[in-house]
Amino acid sequence: MKHFFSYLLSLALLFVLASPARAQELNCKVKVIHTQVQGTNTSVFETLENAIMEFMNNRAWTELQFKENERIDCTMNITIKAWDQATESFKGELLFQLSRPVYNSTYNSTVFSMNDKNFNFTYKEFDPLEFNINTMDSNLTAMLAYYAYLFIGMDLDTFSPLGGTEVLHTVETIVNNAQTMSEQGWKAFDDSRNRHGIINDYMESSLEEFRQLQYKYHRLGLDEMSNNVDRGRSAIVESLEMLKQARSNKPLSDLPVIFTDYKRDEIVNIFKGHGTQKEKETVYNIVSDINASQNTQWKNITK
Repeated sequence: MKHFFSYLLSLALLFVLASPARAQELNCKVKVIHTQVQGTNTSVFETLENAIMEFMNNRAWTELQFKENERIDCTMNITIKAWDQATESFKGELLFQLSRPVYNSTYNSTVFSMNDKNFNFTYKEFDPLEFNINTMDSNLTAMLAYYAYLFIGMDLDTFSPLGGTEVLHTVETIVNNAQTMSEQGWKAFDDSRNRHGIINDYMESSLEEFRQLQYKYHRLGLDEMSNNVDRGRSAIVESLEMLKQARSNKPLSDLPVIFTDYKRDEIVNIFKGHGTQKEKETVYNIVSDINASQNTQWKNITK
C-alpha cells in the first residue's frame, strides 16, 4: 500500500511537470517616487512599490504562453504628490513606457509612452492587491489591470496585424466597468488623454491605420533592418504615411501626436544621413505637420 501511494504521488508530480504552465506576460519595472511627500514613514511607499511589482509580474493575465525571454518589457514610474495617512489616500502621476526588442539587435524600441496625471487611489499597507473585472472596488488595481492588458495588447499588435484585439477588448471592458468609480481618468470627455480617451481612440475604426502601423513600423520596418536596411526603412516610411492617414481620419485624436513625441529621436536617427531624398522629404513633411512643436529636431531628418 505504501508503494502504491508513492506511485500515485509520482504520477501526480509527473502530470504537474508535464502540464503546460501559463507563463506571466510582463516584465514590469516599478518605481514609487515619494520625495514630494513630507514625513519620515517611508515604509508604506516601499511596500506599495513591491506590491505593484508583484501584481503586474506574478500573474498570468491571458491564456497566452510566454517564455521567460519573451516577457514584455515595461516601466511604471509613479510619483506620489500627496498622501493622507488617515484616509490612506494617494494622489500621484504615472509615467509609463512599453518597449519591445528589435530583431537581431540589442536595441529596444518604445511602443507606447505617456503620462497618466490622475493616478489617484487608496491603499492600506500590506493589504493584498486583488482584481475582479466584474466587481471592481479598487481604483488602484483597476488602473494596474488596465495598463497590464493595454501593454500586452499593444505589444501583440506589433507582431501581427491587429494581433492584440482580443486583449484590448478586455481594456475596453475595464473602462466600461469603471464608470462607477469616483476617481478621475475613466470618463469620456474629461480629458482626451485619459484612460478612456486612449483606448477609445486606439480601438476606433477610423483610427485602424494607427493600429496597423504598429505592425508595419516594428515588424516589417525595424525588425527587417537587420536583413535589409533599405527595405526596412521603406516600410517605416509607409507606416508613417499610415500615421498621416490616421491623423486625417480623426484630426482631434491625440494618438498621432503622442506617437511622434516618443518616437521622435528614433525616427530622426533612422533617416538622418540615411535613405533617399524622397524618403526624407516624405517623413519630414508628415511628422512636422503632425507635431510642429518638434520641428527643431525634425529638421535633422533632411540632413
